[in-house]
Amino acid sequence: MERFSPADIFGGDNVGVSGQIGMLWQQVRTPLIVPLLKVMVIVCLGMSLMLFVERVYMGIVIVLIKLFGWKPENKYKWEPMKEDLELGNFNYPMVLVQIPMYNEKEVYQLSIGAACGLSWPADRIIVQVLDDSTDPAIKALVEQECRRWASKGINIKYEIRENRNGYKAGALKEGMKHSYVKLCDYVAIFDADFQPQPDFLCRTIPFLLHNSDIALVQTRWKFVNSDECMMTRMQEMSLDYHFIVEQEVGSNTCAFFGFNGTAGVWRISALNEAGGWKDRTTVEDMDLAVRASLKGWKFVYVGHVKVKNELPSTFKAYRYQQHRWSCGPANLFRKMAMEIVRNKKVSLWKKFYLLYSFFFVRKIVAHLVTFIFYCLVLPATVLVPEVQVPKWGVVYIPSIITLLNAVGTPRSFHLLIFWILFENVMSLHRTKATFIGLFEAGRVNEWIVTEKLGEIKAKLGSKVSKKPRFRIGERLHILELFVGLYLLFCGWYDMVYGRTRFFIFLFLQSIAFFIAAFGYIGTFVPAS
Repeated sequence: MERFSPADIFGGDNVGVSGQIGMLWQQVRTPLIVPLLKVMVIVCLGMSLMLFVERVYMGIVIVLIKLFGWKPENKYKWEPMKEDLELGNFNYPMVLVQIPMYNEKEVYQLSIGAACGLSWPADRIIVQVLDDSTDPAIKALVEQECRRWASKGINIKYEIRENRNGYKAGALKEGMKHSYVKLCDYVAIFDADFQPQPDFLCRTIPFLLHNSDIALVQTRWKFVNSDECMMTRMQEMSLDYHFIVEQEVGSNTCAFFGFNGTAGVWRISALNEAGGWKDRTTVEDMDLAVRASLKGWKFVYVGHVKVKNELPSTFKAYRYQQHRWSCGPANLFRKMAMEIVRNKKVSLWKKFYLLYSFFFVRKIVAHLVTFIFYCLVLPATVLVPEVQVPKWGVVYIPSIITLLNAVGTPRSFHLLIFWILFENVMSLHRTKATFIGLFEAGRVNEWIVTEKLGEIKAKLGSKVSKKPRFRIGERLHILELFVGLYLLFCGWYDMVYGRTRFFIFLFLQSIAFFIAAFGYIGTFVPAS
């Protein structure tokens, strides 16, 4: 088949706008486009190799963990809590349970009820509800729920503040200032949609009680609405890899893993030594974990302890969450890179792991290469046949990385193609957020609480519709639309004039971007 250039498409020597575009393309193609695209391919292949090595390394470690049956109870001292006739309940340490919330009408009863149902002596636990709600009706409901539990003998404190400075970090920091907190040794933190099992403290506190060098016990998340829609299934696949592989590897290699902001227990003295809560980024949990790690404290991940919670099931909520989760780490990397390098309390291995593996590869490279390579550079090579991408970079490495990512959720293995397309769509927002964090641009400190529908409503379908009315102003996403059109054009050009057969992938990916662009993804909640 005869090859054509974009100049031929736009009109070549014909007079008019299309001809002028074609002539301009020919003038800039050889001296500018080809060299630039070659450099971009080399850079992207380099980032792909970084991500590949990282995934293979973690895959090897997790296989060793499973083969040798490594468990935190074997590595650290752990003994079940026992009754002491002489000491009575004083054998149990004082524990503070913090529940930060903001207008959580759908889930406040679930989280407060679960915290008040923890099997721990009533006189050795304080439940602290930190309510930043701005809706007076919701505040009244939360306060009433706290009073209801207090009437049952639960030591529960309802705390509010005059402003929302610092958002969640500000609320947690303010909560630690109350005089009764000084009585507590440990603090367990649960977001408003998290529901710990009654034995949560009995299974986690012993690690802190018997190992004075441990600052944090992090547990795994269990998703109650993962089957709500295709989008929640995709989230489950990504988060399962994070918990089953990334957290396990960081914990078992004594390197580092981040606090997930909830479903964890902190030693209060370690929290204070690290400098307490700071609101300088949108990932206050990761910020605290890094600072505590640099002080020499150890963390333990207990994957067999699972805490029920809810995944964001609306596309709008998920986009805001992913912006926060991508922008915050990049911004924290910018702020703490030199502090990590200069630190003298931790080993060179831990500093390398933190800077290169945890931050650079996972929080920056993983986002950039997914969008820039697969959604921009690779499609562009269709238009510039002088630039070719080796087969190992297009097929082998991406396939291995994808398979390694999917091992955490075998029940969704048949959805692998959909997961790839969805992750590429979300990489657009993650890449944008990463650049915002690195360069501290406009939305760097944007904090929007993830909307929750509540476990009960998700199961019963109350006020939930999957056939919404189309409203262009509310549901059209311009960035996804432009990328979808770009991929569609590249796919069409490759099908008609190219030889790479990339058009199969490009058409599928463009469809995924169009679905997101017009808002046909996730659960839909009518405005009224």
